[in-house]
Amino acid sequence: MKNVQFVGKLEAHHVKDRIVNKMFRKHLADFSIIILIFLIDRVSKIFIIGSPEVYDQYGISITSFLNFNLIWNEGIAFGLFSFDKKLYYNLLTIFIILITIIIIWLMLKSKGFERFSFIMIIGGSLGNIFDRIFYSAVPDFVDVHINNFHWFIFNVADIFITLGIIFLIGIEIFNDKKVKNENY
Repeated sequence: MKNVQFVGKLEAHHVKDRIVNKMFRKHLADFSIIILIFLIDRVSKIFIIGSPEVYDQYGISITSFLNFNLIWNEGIAFGLFSFDKKLYYNLLTIFIILITIIIIWLMLKSKGFERFSFIMIIGGSLGNIFDRIFYSAVPDFVDVHINNFHWFIFNVADIFITLGIIFLIGIEIFNDKKVKNENY
């Protein structure tokens, strides 16, 4: 009788392994893209942090409207919610991690271009979370400007996050119009 129970547990373990392997294979491409986005962001930041020219007043001039100028962002997007107190910074970081976990869940439940949009957001978010934990700030360096008007300085991860959000908004607008047209 004891052996039968053991065999039953062993079989349940194999079923669980097969389910996990199937899920892993199903989402391998998704997580590969997330890792690729993360790595693109990391390489860009490592390059900028290691470049002594970015520490000049205007950094590295790329074109007449683009500079690479390193700043350390302790807040969230565009420097919002920058705090002097470590407690607030840590709470904000935990909040960002929780939001990213929710977005991962949304990605797993979505399909098609919506899933790709979530993948872009997750890849960028993980890049910035890594920086928040490793550096206690996020290195931003892309400085877009027209003459003396400078936009907020951002990084490659922010580009992916922003594009993912824009795509999700576009999907919602397109689906809303589609639903309205079907009702008429």
